[in-house]
Amino acid sequence: MSAVRNYAVPGALVAIPLLLAVLGPLVASPDTTKDVAFLLGGEHWFGTDFVGRDVWNEVLLGGRSLVLIAVTATACTYALAVPLGLIAGMTGSRALDEAIMRPLDLLLAVPSMLMLLLLASVAPGVPWVLIGVVTLINLPDVVRISRAAALSLASRPAVEAMRLQGESRIRIGAHYVARAMRRTLAADLGTRFTGAIYLVASASFLGVGVSPQISDWAAMVDRNRAGLFIQPWAVVLPALLVVALSIGVNLAFDRWLRDHDLRSTFLEAR
Repeated sequence: MSAVRNYAVPGALVAIPLLLAVLGPLVASPDTTKDVAFLLGGEHWFGTDFVGRDVWNEVLLGGRSLVLIAVTATACTYALAVPLGLIAGMTGSRALDEAIMRPLDLLLAVPSMLMLLLLASVAPGVPWVLIGVVTLINLPDVVRISRAAALSLASRPAVEAMRLQGESRIRIGAHYVARAMRRTLAADLGTRFTGAIYLVASASFLGVGVSPQISDWAAMVDRNRAGLFIQPWAVVLPALLVVALSIGVNLAFDRWLRDHDLRSTFLEAR
């Protein structure tokens, strides 16, 4: 029962935006009739947007693109970064380590927003391009974290014992080091997912994200900001959903890591 209470707040913060993103398009109204721009009240629960569309209907339609792109980009980042970090941390070859890390250091030196603008502007409104850009921006950081964790774990006595027993580096990395890195990567995952949401939202806000014809929470903030003091719901509602998802994911991972540490301490004490 206490576990349910501990996860109630982060669970609600994550569940509400996710449910709206996944199920929203299924229950959204197909009616595209437009009313007066920035109308507050009337037949519209949360008013209308800058062209007279129902804000609540736009919210139901606008979450899927943001969430799917952020989730896919985060998954692609870890799918590429963790193997590279393991290879760089476990290899005995300094040349291979340098060959992996030095190009990533160059990427790390480029400001993320500049890279986002330069690359996303090549094909604005194309989801897979935005996924690739966000993956590329986050890749150097996750590789460095994975490499640092692998280097620390590779120096443990257990790894030395495995080497003396004739275990290969690949087997040690896949069966011991990769599993031992899970806590470090889980701690980083919440922050990285929030960063992906920020980058995707920034791309939409700057006009190089989703197509202007597609409903999107981040794009709603940009498109309706001129009427913030006339009809605030058109800006506040999508912004609150983005903030709730970011905070909820981080709180959920933080709680999970804390519970994991408590269980580990209890087992060691026994």
